[in-house]
Amino acid sequence: MPPDTEKSADYQRAGSVQILVWDLLVRTGHWLLVLFFFVAYFTEGDFLTIHNWAGYGIGVYVVIRIIWGFVGPKHARFADFAYGPAKAARYVKELILFGVKRYVGHSPAGGLMIFSLLISLTATTVTGAALLALEKNAGPLAPWLGGGAALALEETVPGRGLFAAPDRVSEGDDERDEDRDENNGEGKAEALEEIHEFFSNFTLLLIIMHIAGVVLASVVHEENLARAMITGRKRLE
Repeated sequence: MPPDTEKSADYQRAGSVQILVWDLLVRTGHWLLVLFFFVAYFTEGDFLTIHNWAGYGIGVYVVIRIIWGFVGPKHARFADFAYGPAKAARYVKELILFGVKRYVGHSPAGGLMIFSLLISLTATTVTGAALLALEKNAGPLAPWLGGGAALALEETVPGRGLFAAPDRVSEGDDERDEDRDENNGEGKAEALEEIHEFFSNFTLLLIIMHIAGVVLASVVHEENLARAMITGRKRLE
């Protein structure tokens, strides 16, 4: 057998070796996150309860993924793909030119995308929970941001709720204070809603960029990265 043929056969044998890269928690969480995000994104306003529960699902996943980033298997840990922006930019440039190094785990661009998504999803979830507390006095932040805080203080010291008027004020002053509190609450809610919508749309943009990167990397490296996130297995070389 000619030397080139032998080398080609060795490469094919090495390329056929499949190893487990993505553990069950990473794979399951990845696809559940996709489901939760798009359910929340497309049910805003019309199906508020579904929207909220999808948001809770995102929040729970983010917390679990952050913990798993420190205690999980090798390729799930942040230390395995904590590359700087400069290296990520260089990877993208080389990927476009079809001359980039292949990574068994997350590439520099993929690692940066994970950190960006976790930050954006956290901001989206927290602002959504804060908005729910302000507008509906519901959700996990209601005791701090919603009417629940006023009710708690009212129970402790009757007549001294957060929005209660002092003893020595006129009825007109009382009404002005209530109007001021209401206007302040509406202003905070509007600002939070804008921030919440910004991070929701920014997360969607990141997801689109992520999909484009996965497709391009799959073509360049001749492997189906989406399927790898289902099976958890990738070729060794």
